[in-house]
Amino acid sequence: MRFIIFVIDQATNSGNPAEMRAIDAFNDGLRTNGQWVFAAGISAPDLATLVDNRDGLGNVVSASLFAEHDFYSGFWVIDAESVEKAHKLALAASQACNRRVEIRPLLA
Repeated sequence: MRFIIFVIDQATNSGNPAEMRAIDAFNDGLRTNGQWVFAAGISAPDLATLVDNRDGLGNVVSASLFAEHDFYSGFWVIDAESVEKAHKLALAASQACNRRVEIRPLLA
């Protein structure tokens, strides 16, 4: 099963050196255990563009869906054999990056 773990933050590139080392160690563990799929940081919402072409609307706006001060600053896509294992990995991810995280199953 695949899951996405979103890192919740109030800034991008906010990790201090100790947090970055912990994230690297977490990533290494995912790779070693065959659970790593992909991970990346995400730019701040002020660089976002909302696009809506439903019914040919052609609307392109410099804005973010997120209006709050908390937003997703990065993510992991992981493989886990169960929801319980995915939740354990999310706990480890939260500890590694020292941020709250949100986990969701992927639908494909």
